Amino acid sequence: MRAFADLLDSLIYTRSRNAKLKLIGDYLRATPDPDRGWAMAALTGDLDLPAVKPAVIRAMVDERVDPVLFRISRDFVGDSAETIALMWPEPHGAPPLPPEALTLSAVVDRLALLSKSDTAGVLGVYLDAMQADERYALLKLATGALRVGVSARLAKTALANAFGVDVDAVEEVWHGLTPPYSALFDWVEGRGDQPTAADVPTFRPFMLAHPLEETVVDLADYAAEWKWDGIRVQLVHVAGETRLYSRAGDDITRSFPEVAVAFRVAGVLDGELLVRGDAQGAGRDDATASFNALQQRLGRKTVSAKMLADYPAFVRLYDILFDGPEDLRPLPWTERRTRLEGFAARLPAASFDESSVIDASDFAHLGEIRAGSRDAAIEGVMLKRRDSPYVSGRRVGLWYKWKRDPLVADCVMMYAQRGSGKRSSFYSDYTFGCWTENGELSPVGKAYSGFTDEELKWLDRFVRNNTVARFGPVREVEKTLVLEVAFDSIHASKRHKSGVAMRFPRISRIRRDKPAAEADTVAALERLIT
Repeated sequence: MRAFADLLDSLIYTRSRNAKLKLIGDYLRATPDPDRGWAMAALTGDLDLPAVKPAVIRAMVDERVDPVLFRISRDFVGDSAETIALMWPEPHGAPPLPPEALTLSAVVDRLALLSKSDTAGVLGVYLDAMQADERYALLKLATGALRVGVSARLAKTALANAFGVDVDAVEEVWHGLTPPYSALFDWVEGRGDQPTAADVPTFRPFMLAHPLEETVVDLADYAAEWKWDGIRVQLVHVAGETRLYSRAGDDITRSFPEVAVAFRVAGVLDGELLVRGDAQGAGRDDATASFNALQQRLGRKTVSAKMLADYPAFVRLYDILFDGPEDLRPLPWTERRTRLEGFAARLPAASFDESSVIDASDFAHLGEIRAGSRDAAIEGVMLKRRDSPYVSGRRVGLWYKWKRDPLVADCVMMYAQRGSGKRSSFYSDYTFGCWTENGELSPVGKAYSGFTDEELKWLDRFVRNNTVARFGPVREVEKTLVLEVAFDSIHASKRHKSGVAMRFPRISRIRRDKPAAEADTVAALERLIT
């Protein structure tokens, strides 16, 4: 654990991407198997220790540390693992663990076999035997919440750079491998063949788009499609098996069994998972419910018959990666589009359709079409270079996303909560509300982005100077500050007291000039529901 703790400590205090790549690469070259494989699993979010739950850790801490003191300290520090690591009492008379019991692989192997009843005892023994930074690393590892500024892609890039291989080749086989990735390290160090994804329904990284911003494109070179507001999925059918993968590569097959059952043609497709419905686009062939309807299905391990009937899922297809065993990714978009249309004709229409190409005479005409669309299931427009291959990640000039202009509303700050990580000293998470017909404020959303560092400092001072009540880490503030909130769309919601739910809310402006009484009403937000 010593080397892994040193790595995490260095990554936390390193902002440079290249420096992070070097730190991870140096660690992977210097660390033996299987420790480095488990470290990669932790950095990429692929390490699962199901017995270690936050509730178990909290109960364990309450037995060893004064609970009131811990909660006060946690509120100040802003991170549970760091607070526990610093406050954990020194053991009295406990025999030290041998060094071989404290290697990363030994710790992972032990934690992976724990029952819930044994977890607290074993964790306590480890925490007693470790120094503060090792305790921090252990708790972050065990809970899967590293938050050290390293994405899964960056960790894989570091591995590829360290051993002189192509990161896309690593990505290609990653989801067909399991920790601690012995076959992967054998390949990159020249002791074995490159792993293959043949006959395994593995995930391939998505091709992503850059924001259009001020760019103007020629529609002779680019095709335009609607950008639908669902979740991006990859459908894989290989050797009789079907898998649905989310954008992050998570297997979501069990949450959408009707889609998996309907996909029975060998190949790999890219599309948007949506819910069929007549609330949006009624009377159109592509009638689609809002994201709020899809949200009822997300994260469910089992889906009831009623849920399947009320929120029928389908996939609107964007692209094709494989047709049977044939890899189509090197082909230009125009050819892939033709192949996609032919492939889709072999699929049941109730579960699959294609995202139509927008018929626009030029870029200005496309802008008018985009501006005129306020369908709740549409996020904006995608622009795809007609000669572009399908490549992983974002490549400049190939695909662009042109999101529709956000909706805005003036809301009143009601509550604030401390952030995490580098924001742990600031009140940076804000709950805001709008006026009801009874003249009361009702919460309509929560946001923690959209403001500059200077604005964050100003907002933090406002919260501290205008607190009227405290609820643990949350402060209630005087209802005097108006925030202009931008959001992509708004939907009716039975789960929220106000009856509405915002999609991607963020603070766009601090309205110090506007009295709280002039903020928007819930009724005004309801009129924005499409």
